[in-house]
Amino acid sequence: MELQLSNIRKEYKKDKLMRNTISENPFEQFACWLNDALHCGEDEPTAMIVATVAPDGRPSTRTVLLKGVENGRFIFYTNYESRKGQQLADNPYISLSFVWHKLERQIHIEGKAEKCPQKDSDAYFSTRPYKSKIGARISPQSRIINNRTEIIRAFVKEAIKLTGQRIQRPGNWGGFAVTPTRFEFWQGRENRLHDRFLYTLCKEEHISSSSSPESDGWRIVRLAP
Repeated sequence: MELQLSNIRKEYKKDKLMRNTISENPFEQFACWLNDALHCGEDEPTAMIVATVAPDGRPSTRTVLLKGVENGRFIFYTNYESRKGQQLADNPYISLSFVWHKLERQIHIEGKAEKCPQKDSDAYFSTRPYKSKIGARISPQSRIINNRTEIIRAFVKEAIKLTGQRIQRPGNWGGFAVTPTRFEFWQGRENRLHDRFLYTLCKEEHISSSSSPESDGWRIVRLAP
């Protein structure tokens, strides 16, 4: 199959990004842009592409939903035995990418992930819809299954077994908190002369559960498009 793609063109004209108008704090800039995405009708504005690295050095990506930004950390939830969960157990370095087509914007974040405290994962799990809780309990995420019927049967069986009960979070499911060391904000511009600003953490060695990068210093530079 041959696809003719070389002639697809789009000019980006909706906005610009200037050094004198962006925040000195990347978390504040992120919040501003996310708020814009939430209110402009962007599909799945909290969707982010999560990249991890396998032990053999090969990267892999998938899309998950951002569920919080707390104390300078980006929070998402998953099965710890999934492909990404296993890769993060071996190598905690991670990247997150947000792409908002209606706004012609992207944000790329790099940092280090660690598991959320169990109490935080319990608290979030308790807010999930009933069927989502059942799904988290029965899905062997990322593993091969014979067919869809297999997973549907497991779902129904678990739902019947737990009828009328408080559904507990499975031990292999919970949150990851990502502490960023690098942000890049990208705004599409005409003639492919895009605006790109890079924030890098001045004291990257401070990455730990006891630090808050929101209050650390950030170096800001403009990158060539």
